[in-house]
Amino acid sequence: MILVTGGAGYIGSHTVRALRKSGFETLIFDNFSAGHREFVGQTPFFEGDICNPADLERAFSTHAIEGVLHFAGKALVPESHENPELYYRTNVGGGVNLLNAMKNAGVKYIIFSSTCATYGVPEHVPITENTPQHPINPYGETKLAFERALRWFRESHGIEYLALRYFNAAGAGTEGEVGEDHDPETHLIPLVFDAAIGRKPEVRIFGTDYPTPDGTCLRDYIHVSDLAAAHVMGLKALMAEKVQSQAINLGTGIGYSVRQVIDAAKRITGQDFLVREVPRREGDPPVLVAAVDRAKSLLDWKAETSGLEEIIASAWNWHRRRFDHG
Repeated sequence: MILVTGGAGYIGSHTVRALRKSGFETLIFDNFSAGHREFVGQTPFFEGDICNPADLERAFSTHAIEGVLHFAGKALVPESHENPELYYRTNVGGGVNLLNAMKNAGVKYIIFSSTCATYGVPEHVPITENTPQHPINPYGETKLAFERALRWFRESHGIEYLALRYFNAAGAGTEGEVGEDHDPETHLIPLVFDAAIGRKPEVRIFGTDYPTPDGTCLRDYIHVSDLAAAHVMGLKALMAEKVQSQAINLGTGIGYSVRQVIDAAKRITGQDFLVREVPRREGDPPVLVAAVDRAKSLLDWKAETSGLEEIIASAWNWHRRRFDHG
């Protein structure tokens, strides 16, 4: 059985479905502070908090866990600036609780949901896994701290890991059961849709003076279904000892600007909406685009459904069904 922390969240719930399709028995571990109970579906779940060691001990002692996929954590950059103690308590402290529970239960495999935010403002683009990591926000700093903990737990306790550093997750699965629904919502594509259906009065562009072709930030958008597939492939490779513990980027190698995303969303939705330019937001690097050679060579993985229009169309179909009641 595979334990999926944060399995009721956006990326976690997609990955649970991919695991089950691949024949894995799964157990969701979630406190439902950000996840959605309706995303669980028919999957068994354990309601608990990674910040509570007793919850983790009960989950591991009552189920035969063979491996862990770790999605649970805090992931909002602005909130991490406002409340860094929450991010250290959850992303670092909670993560170490999980590793201790694994160690005590003899569980040796973990796939960690890491992030390109560990790189900060990269020295070069595209970003390789060997790019120096200099986070510029507490969110990225706490994800990097847990990556470092993984390395030492491997050395001391033999826990093998993959830290999957992914770029901008987006889109929704073709089955239409789960999609992107955060509170508060900070991701560009769902915010654009909120403006398109009138849930929000406008969409804001944070900064138009970046050193990019149109002055707005460039990001590498990857479809959530591609991310889910990479987690399954990574778990299989790690458990079969076909890959050593390390970090792997997940992206497409292509960057799109904020303006390009907004323009594509207007085309696909057929809606016009107010776009307002505002000053830069703290903690936003100008360009984040992945080098993805390692994922291809080690996991035989590449993004299959991550064209920008494909991502936006899948996300729009889900978002409109969930929120547009007009």
